[in-house]
Amino acid sequence: MQNKNVKLGEERCYTAISDHGLIGNLRTAALVSVDGSVESYCVPDFDSPSIFARILDKDKGGHFSVTPAVNFSTRQSYLPSSNILQTKFLNENGVVQVADFLPRQTSNDPGRPLLHWLIRRVEVIRGVFPLRVEVAPAFNYARDKHDTHIIPDRSVPSCLDDTSPHNKVLFVSENLSLDFRYISESVTDCVPVPEVDIQLLDLTKKGHLGLSASVDLNLVEGQVVTFVLRYLSPSQVKRDLEFRTPNPERDEVLQKVMPSPKIAEELGIDYKSLVSGASKFRAADDPLLTAELLSQLFTTTNQYWVNWIRRSTYTGSWKEAVNRSALALKLLIYEPTGAVVASPTFSLPEFIGGERNWDYRASWIRDSSFTLYALIRLGYTYEANAYMDFIFERLKHKNPDGSLQIMYTIHGEKIFPEEELLHLDGHKGSKPVRIGNGAIDHIQLDIYGELMDCIYLSQKFGRPLSYDTWVAVRELVDYVVKICNEPDLSIWEVRNKHRHFTYSKIMLWVALDRGLRLADKRSLPCPRRNEWITARDELYEQIMHKAWNKDLKIFGQSYEETDVLDSSVMIMPLVFFMNPSDPRFLSTLRAVLKSPERGGLTSNNLVYRYDVNKADDGVGGEEGTFCLCTLWTIEALTRAGEYDKSMLAKAVTMFEDFLQYLNHVGLCTEEISTSGEGLGNAVQGFTHVTLISTAYNLSRIMFKHKS
Repeated sequence: MQNKNVKLGEERCYTAISDHGLIGNLRTAALVSVDGSVESYCVPDFDSPSIFARILDKDKGGHFSVTPAVNFSTRQSYLPSSNILQTKFLNENGVVQVADFLPRQTSNDPGRPLLHWLIRRVEVIRGVFPLRVEVAPAFNYARDKHDTHIIPDRSVPSCLDDTSPHNKVLFVSENLSLDFRYISESVTDCVPVPEVDIQLLDLTKKGHLGLSASVDLNLVEGQVVTFVLRYLSPSQVKRDLEFRTPNPERDEVLQKVMPSPKIAEELGIDYKSLVSGASKFRAADDPLLTAELLSQLFTTTNQYWVNWIRRSTYTGSWKEAVNRSALALKLLIYEPTGAVVASPTFSLPEFIGGERNWDYRASWIRDSSFTLYALIRLGYTYEANAYMDFIFERLKHKNPDGSLQIMYTIHGEKIFPEEELLHLDGHKGSKPVRIGNGAIDHIQLDIYGELMDCIYLSQKFGRPLSYDTWVAVRELVDYVVKICNEPDLSIWEVRNKHRHFTYSKIMLWVALDRGLRLADKRSLPCPRRNEWITARDELYEQIMHKAWNKDLKIFGQSYEETDVLDSSVMIMPLVFFMNPSDPRFLSTLRAVLKSPERGGLTSNNLVYRYDVNKADDGVGGEEGTFCLCTLWTIEALTRAGEYDKSMLAKAVTMFEDFLQYLNHVGLCTEEISTSGEGLGNAVQGFTHVTLISTAYNLSRIMFKHKS
């Protein structure tokens, strides 16, 4: 729930990153601000160019806004157990409700095609409310020009009615075209159906490269207008453009075949039945647009999400936060391939005004593996198997040296070129805006540990490995043996020198350990078993000697810089590298829990990755506390709390503190500033993953202590 007061006439500046909800359809996702603006939306896929990116440039980034024309306060929430977002605008004269969603069909109706529509249902539920709707697409990251046309909407049965022509807006750019449609209705007796008059809107002085559209509404209680934005195929665009010029003969023919109350009366059948029957003669992805269809899409979409979250097996504490995190993670899955995006957004800053602005719309092996770990813990084996299929397909096409990429596009490709968009302002002036990610060819050796841990866990709850797949996995472990003594660029994707990062070494140990466990538990052939054991044990000894700082009594960030504290080493007990009661680990944990002023990494119960002024990562600039690291630290405290109740109490306190930093709808950003502002790309999958894992293990150990 979010309560925000907005005054009429105020210039609209940037909305805070955390002041947004997320909607999606397992193909793409959209951010919707608390004041009713779609701020980020890429069509048709997560990694497609944006059509709305107002969050990155308030003037020309593009937006789809529903905004009161009077002073108002606003509240935003999800429907219970759903990813349908609801925003309310309130003042003393009325209340209006906007429901936003991207349609999903229920699992028992797989034959119906997915409609790539963005639907916004606007309903006044009390009094009177004047509203302004603006649709201002900015194609291809606000780089492409477009033409705008207002034409009759042939998908609405009454489109050619002379008494009330029903129009739509057609936006045509070089590589993508959209149309903006609506259905108006009354849900209260004696209240007329609202009239909608679409007008062209010129925002070119703000940098837009084509005309936009606007609608001014003055709705009363019981009136509903539902707006639909969809992308069109070239053939649909060609047909629509023919309607720009009057053609009486064509219109007369269409009037005879288009369903209408008059034709229904002549045929002696119900009008709704006539419309339903006529839709069957249209393309499945282009049905007639009616209030009944939109109501059905709302119901089936809501039922899809409710049914999905009901499958969760989680019974621990903080269930509301866990369920919301699970629903958020589901939104990050690209259904056609099973890939999981790290975040559906790009170039949101890790520090306001800074340059740490990255594109996370790709599938990192690390992030995805942790995501599947969390979903498996909640009983979602279908998603785990789908991602495993995606990964096993990548194993068939390893690099010539036997390595994997640290990330792949959601389509499984290895190329995701980084580019700076200098024409965009960046969120609150945070430049440069980047698309693509230059880290795709980085050497980050930890990924083999996360992947092998995920494969190992999936074997406990998912589909068993085939022999051919085991051979591919075995080759991967052989590769780990070969490179486990090499330096890399670490989980933090540093952009200067390769080093022997402690976290990477721990995860390489995990890769070897899980390979051995898999072979033993499944009795799988392992001709190089002794080499794996030797490499695993030698790596363990190496970490204990080369990463340990005897003077500071901490595990350092790397073999080269053992004086630099890095909270990623909190992963040790989480992956069973080290017992949480080991004095070396406890000493490192206590050091991390100290404030930065005392040489630690914890501020107000939130944890930094490392001291950016002490560790040279080749990027520069400041950053906030890292949500992932906060939650890893809490889970490390939880594991240590099995042996020390005071640490368990500290873990509970820190976790409940952290939950206060979730936004108004329970979503996580990547980082949190010292003032409590959400930073970095949103929604950040890695954060929700670790929230689920932390809640799961904290609940488990609390129950164990009570028993």
